[in-house]
Amino acid sequence: MSTHLAQDESRLLVPPPARHPADPAAGAGPDAGAADGRSGRDDRLDDLRIVPARHPGRWVATAAVAVLLAMVVSSLVTNDRWEWGVVAQFLTWPSVVEGAWATVRLTAVAAVVGFALGTVLALMRLSRSPLLRSVSWAYTWVFRSVPLLLQLLLWYNLAYLYPHLSLGVPFGPEYLWFDTLSVVDKFWAAILGLGLSQAAYSAEIVRAGILSVDQGQHEAAASLGLPRRRQVSRIILPQAMRTIVPTAVNEVIGLLKGTSIVYVLAYGELFYIVSVIYGRNGRVVPLLLVASLWYLVLTTLITVVQYYVERHYAKGALRTLPPTPLQRARWTVQVAVARLTGRDVPPGVPPAYAARARVGVLTRTSRTVAPTAGERA
Repeated sequence: MSTHLAQDESRLLVPPPARHPADPAAGAGPDAGAADGRSGRDDRLDDLRIVPARHPGRWVATAAVAVLLAMVVSSLVTNDRWEWGVVAQFLTWPSVVEGAWATVRLTAVAAVVGFALGTVLALMRLSRSPLLRSVSWAYTWVFRSVPLLLQLLLWYNLAYLYPHLSLGVPFGPEYLWFDTLSVVDKFWAAILGLGLSQAAYSAEIVRAGILSVDQGQHEAAASLGLPRRRQVSRIILPQAMRTIVPTAVNEVIGLLKGTSIVYVLAYGELFYIVSVIYGRNGRVVPLLLVASLWYLVLTTLITVVQYYVERHYAKGALRTLPPTPLQRARWTVQVAVARLTGRDVPPGVPPAYAARARVGVLTRTSRTVAPTAGERA
């Protein structure tokens, strides 16, 4: 006997109460069920009640966490020193919004520079050329060793070392030259510091993802006669992305929060703008909460994008893709409606969700019971 049960929960199948022999509904006797080819025992299994298993530890933990959450919410609501009115006032302040947009620009450009250069460095590290491997290793070693704050200050003072930047032949004539101060301003100094530092970490992430692909995939790609570039771009990297994406998104989130260190360059990103405002009005905590809420919103958006990117690259490894949050919400509502109204669950709902509509109700299971010899006849 089998029945569809929810995927993440255990269930108990409870038979109905035994019928009295004199009950007309119980039949004439033990042979009553055999008249249609089944035994009397199978009659008792005709109806089963699905009830949820008891989990007392789960209920205790849930109650404890609920009490702690209530205490936190109470402290946030009843303590006037949070000054939520000031938070609401400055949350959409024009200069704060502009600072948040500057943070997004810094994160986006630095992430593109970091992961593009990091991918090149990872491929250089995996190359058979000793020079390419040495240069990649040395770059990673240097930029992971120097603190980010120090790198930002060095790039911001690049004009002290090189007043002019030029393009030409090494140890030969120069064809183009630029004033360093006009090229490397605060924004590009921040991009150089953030992007080049991020490239050192991204190189190791990409290299680890490539090494996680089974060696047989490399051999199969080579046996097809594909050029090395197409082997990497069409076969190796798509499989490596399932390992690369989670760690890479963590790095992007860290980069988003790391842009706050750019305040040392007096660049108008979110934290710098907030610090200027609370330096003038003295409302330190409310303004810090404003910055925290903006970072929380931006991080949440990145997390949503991460989910769909991971789902996209899971196509080659899973037969059934994980449901999206909208699909989960729609199936949960459909199951709740089915339980309240007694109607059947729509056919598009997966069995793991549809089974929840039968919890606590009587269900006919005779169709799932193995047929007897009389039924097969």
